[in-house]
Amino acid sequence: MNPQSSCHIAPAGHADVPEILAMIRELAEFEHLLHEAVATEDGIAAALFGPRPYAEVLIARVGEALAGFALFFHNYSTFVGKPGIYLEDLYIRPAFRGQGCGKALLKAVAQLALERGCGRFEWSVLDWNQRAIDFYQSIGARPMSDWTMMRVAGKALEELGGKGR
Repeated sequence: MNPQSSCHIAPAGHADVPEILAMIRELAEFEHLLHEAVATEDGIAAALFGPRPYAEVLIARVGEALAGFALFFHNYSTFVGKPGIYLEDLYIRPAFRGQGCGKALLKAVAQLALERGCGRFEWSVLDWNQRAIDFYQSIGARPMSDWTMMRVAGKALEELGGKGR
């Protein structure tokens, strides 16, 4: 429990998968990317709780209500020579924004990063989401404006990986 917030933070369980997927879709809608949100409950369950988990989720609750989530995974920095944590998604449902849940989730992931010997905790934010950018900067995050994220997906990924040959 974060003393500055009414949010209770805990690791997600398998029973949370339907709500996690619902919040992923809510986030995609907020980001105007709902057409790209094709994840399924089975896929999320396998990624989080399968034989080789690829990601982890922390859940924020206010009372019994599911207020938000943070989905993250480990990466590795060759320059630092340590693992890091990459925050893929941080989402707080509109009714719970401004109550400290986002900060509580970020703090919990940062604590995990320190406990696990990580040298970095990173994430991306959409350029147009000024409210989020201001919030992140208020907690000490700094934009990495000298880097451009690159992505290969869909047909381009298949071609690059040799499947399209």
